[in-house]
Amino acid sequence: MEQIKQSVKMFILENILYEDNENALDYDDSFLEKGIIDSTGVLEVVGFIEEEFNISVDDEELIPENLDSVNNLARFIKEKSGK
Repeated sequence: MEQIKQSVKMFILENILYEDNENALDYDDSFLEKGIIDSTGVLEVVGFIEEEFNISVDDEELIPENLDSVNNLARFIKEKSGK
């Protein structure tokens, strides 16, 4: 699970926030509340997790409970991948 969290965090830092300081994002930071990810960013993140973790994200799964923080994403990825 820690590897998933770290992979997701690094993707968001490098590709969404353009930040190299790991402290710029905590695992529990809400992407929506902090304005980290917009609708285009959600598509980027979904594309990344589908490719990186070999899972498919259905439209009905595009909800904050699954995608609104590093921790939420990691839990969602773990559930979808059965790891």
